[in-house]
Amino acid sequence: MNVLIEEEFYDIAVLESVFDDPKFYNQQGLKGKITSVGYYHSFEKKKLVYMLPKVFMRDYEQTVFGVSKDELFDIELNSIKHKEEFLWIRQLLVYFYNSLYEFKRRNSETKLLDKSYSLELNTNLGENEFTYLDLFLSFVNFYRKNKNTILYKYIEYKSNQAKKPKWEKTIRKSLPILTANKKPIYLEIKNKKKIVNTEEELLTYFFSILNNFNKEHQLHLKIDTSYAIIKGEEFKRLQLNGLSKLKKIKYKYFSDTLKRMYHLCEMYFKKTSTSSVKKKKEDFISVNNYNIIFEDMVDKLFSDKLNENKTEENVSLNNLKYNDDGKIIDHIFDYQSLIDTSDIFYIGDSKYYKSGSVVGKVSKYKQFTYAKNVVQFNIDIWNQKKEYYKENIRYRDEITEGYNLTPNFFIYGYIHDVNNFDNDLINKKGEPVPSYHFKERLFDRDTMFVHQYEINFLYVLKSYTVFGVSKIEDFRKENKKLFRDNFIDYFNSKESKFTIFEKSIEKYEVEKFIKENFKMLNGRIFYTKSEKLLLAKHIEDKGLDKFILDYNFIKKELI
Repeated sequence: MNVLIEEEFYDIAVLESVFDDPKFYNQQGLKGKITSVGYYHSFEKKKLVYMLPKVFMRDYEQTVFGVSKDELFDIELNSIKHKEEFLWIRQLLVYFYNSLYEFKRRNSETKLLDKSYSLELNTNLGENEFTYLDLFLSFVNFYRKNKNTILYKYIEYKSNQAKKPKWEKTIRKSLPILTANKKPIYLEIKNKKKIVNTEEELLTYFFSILNNFNKEHQLHLKIDTSYAIIKGEEFKRLQLNGLSKLKKIKYKYFSDTLKRMYHLCEMYFKKTSTSSVKKKKEDFISVNNYNIIFEDMVDKLFSDKLNENKTEENVSLNNLKYNDDGKIIDHIFDYQSLIDTSDIFYIGDSKYYKSGSVVGKVSKYKQFTYAKNVVQFNIDIWNQKKEYYKENIRYRDEITEGYNLTPNFFIYGYIHDVNNFDNDLINKKGEPVPSYHFKERLFDRDTMFVHQYEINFLYVLKSYTVFGVSKIEDFRKENKKLFRDNFIDYFNSKESKFTIFEKSIEKYEVEKFIKENFKMLNGRIFYTKSEKLLLAKHIEDKGLDKFILDYNFIKKELI
């Protein structure tokens, strides 16, 4: 097995030793830069290759595994294969491989896969075909789930074969298996005549294949030595004619376990038999622009299903999320607003970087553009239908003409602990960054803030293919609250440079109050659902001090 990392450079000789053609890298002099993320298997070169995302790089030379990219390249030959802390590598690669298939499943009917400039999901597999790795994983999983059943059947077959057993010779020359009650079970019974049966022949094929996988990929599986196993040159011959041998014993099995075992062996020999018309020199599934898959992985964790409420121009929120030009609002969900019991959309953008990187300056402007589009969408629906996207969504207060705060966030993957697949480790980075036309107007539609978060990439990877609906809902419930709480803490702190004040006032009084003081209050006030008038005072807005005292506004902590 070889492990490469996206966007890293390797010697051309190294890349030519594992790939049959250069479609997965760009040559630059004597070096080649990996351009794909995915899985590749060469039957002729007997190479199994993973091209991991660039998030597995920590800096220019060091990977998140504590070794260089060149040391990681041949994980079977270098010293790290003997370290216990690297045994997780196979778990990672299985999650990673399955994520490519999950993305294909989730997006098979969308425009996304049709846009070659946005994404290229490459594979030489037909719709109902499987890769070498599918087969490899199926054998290993089947053995781990059924090894006790298989062992029992093997012992049963051996016992049935024994005719006139010679127990003295058996005890002298065979080692038994001891049960929990310390009773011996002999797998090899010495007798005058051995009756060969097809069940043992199938077991021989299965364990010979499993043993070959075990040897090629350093699986460290413990296969009982009592099983008959074909090895070396004899196994190579079996690969070529195994399919015809298998067909001769096709109708000899009645148990479900043996039927599944037969089917696995049949699939394997179809991959290796010279008589198979489906035999290929290689199989692969790879993708460029892996950032789109990362966005989809995070989106599955965070985003709610959007309803089809549309404007009169037939525009829905889904149209904004997946634009025709390929631009995507990565993540969007509605949750309690920051200032009252109404709901508001939280709008996120996932960033695909190497571990340890942070969001660039340009990203902020793109994010606020997405957010303003969502605000306008909700205002359009209100203007046309006098209703918002959903009943409790509230973007603009008609009386004060103030706008509800729109929380934005960036989120990017990182890897701190290569063994941790089970904790999201979401961590906020710094305080929110503002964007505004008038810095003292908090409730203006152009005033927005964006928070930055990092999330454990390995958790995202596992969740994408393993988590059920219930676990994802638990994640959303916990982290929606976390994001809101972090914004609340910010606006209650000095860092925001705003102080929130509150005044209880009847609705009919508010209109008169606003007309008399509109110029001073424009963009600074918002009338909540609970009939409270909120006033946001910027630290530099000294003109409001006397007004707040005269009208008995009370300092308010957001909750």
